[in-house]
Amino acid sequence: MATTSRRSKVFTISMPPEMARAAEFLAKREHRTMSELFREAFRAYEERQISQAIDKMGEYAKARNPYGYTEEDIPRLVREVRAEMRAERDAKTRKKSA
Repeated sequence: MATTSRRSKVFTISMPPEMARAAEFLAKREHRTMSELFREAFRAYEERQISQAIDKMGEYAKARNPYGYTEEDIPRLVREVRAEMRAERDAKTRKKSA
């Protein structure tokens, strides 16, 4: 006799009676199984967590870029910084020569 493996993993959860009744009511009202209801709840939870993580990354990035530089600004900024570094180096060289 060949054994077949499940395509899903089974979990046992517990919840307060009032919450359980509400979940059963929703499942019945929407013509869904409890498994479908909980899968959808997990998907919504996961989506919210991902959205919050992206928002936090955006806040971090915004704090690290207070001037709102864009990718198009990078070549100009690199030129400006290199020019400043050359000027400082040249000033030190002139100071040593004098």
